[in-house]
Amino acid sequence: MPIWKKPVSVQELTAVHVDTAVEHLGIEFLEVGDDFIRGRVPVDARTRQPFGLLHGGMSVLLAETLGSCGALYASPEGQRVVGLDINANHLRGATKGWVTGVARPVHIGRSTHVWQIDLRNDAQELTCVSRLTLAVLQAK
Repeated sequence: MPIWKKPVSVQELTAVHVDTAVEHLGIEFLEVGDDFIRGRVPVDARTRQPFGLLHGGMSVLLAETLGSCGALYASPEGQRVVGLDINANHLRGATKGWVTGVARPVHIGRSTHVWQIDLRNDAQELTCVSRLTLAVLQAK
């Protein structure tokens, strides 16, 4: 059973991120399932750190993007979400290709959401695990 309270699609997510960091850094939305959002980031000159690895901040940016989108679209119309806390454990470096993340809710409450985001490289090896906590607010 879908968790979404608002219409959401890959096309919708892509459209709302035009001219943002997400678009400029090459993040792509791939799939919206009944209870998850999948997206990916390229490992290229825009996203690598000086040692040739995907910058840890890029992993966090992908995780927060996917989790925040999930929380927003899983909240009723007239509500917005803001991040309260994010953590990330970097488990394996990525030097090429893509890193793909999947965000799934751990908790969808009236005033807070908690989302788990797992990132994997092209070989399907876990590169980063992240947990995002968001506050649900009434729109201004």
